[in-house]
Amino acid sequence: MRLLNDLTLVRNDGRAEKTGTTCSGEMSRASAIEWDLRLREQPTLTVHDNHWVNGERDVVLYKPTVVPEMPAALSNLHNRLRSGVSTTAKSGELRVMVFPTYVDKQGRPRIKKSLTTADLADEVGWCHLRALTDREGVRLEAAFDRPDLPLVDLDDPQHEKPLQHALFFPVADDETPVVAYVCFRIVPVLRHIGWLSPDDD
Repeated sequence: MRLLNDLTLVRNDGRAEKTGTTCSGEMSRASAIEWDLRLREQPTLTVHDNHWVNGERDVVLYKPTVVPEMPAALSNLHNRLRSGVSTTAKSGELRVMVFPTYVDKQGRPRIKKSLTTADLADEVGWCHLRALTDREGVRLEAAFDRPDLPLVDLDDPQHEKPLQHALFFPVADDETPVVAYVCFRIVPVLRHIGWLSPDDD
């Protein structure tokens, strides 16, 4: 599927089997669904949707044995800043936190956890959030159900109170968490290093 003018995401056939550490720090085995992220005139990147034997799940930019030559900010994103995929109180639903990436002064990718909804839309891009929330059964809301949090509304995004956002989606939807990871984690780094134009939509 085409995400941007110069960016295409393609699901690979088969799965990669591996052993590693889950987001909670537990050693486990994983069956990873592989996705190729293809950029015009740049090396192909591989995203893993890891399904761990212990029940955990996360999405990450996979680090191959030999990493092609690329700027440090992108190289440093490999196998780091995973997005955990977790269950919710609602049956048949999962969520992924919406923590956009930025690159610090040392060239290391970092994440922003709390943002107003207006700031989040500015960071990620209105069109990308709209494309995600227009998917069937997908919605953007506050990550935690607390009475003091403002309503998350992309038609009228609040700019008063920072909060943690999450994307909620159906269990059967394997695309949304991967597309979200690319939009929130990878695209900001690609823009930072100049592999994507700031106005490439």
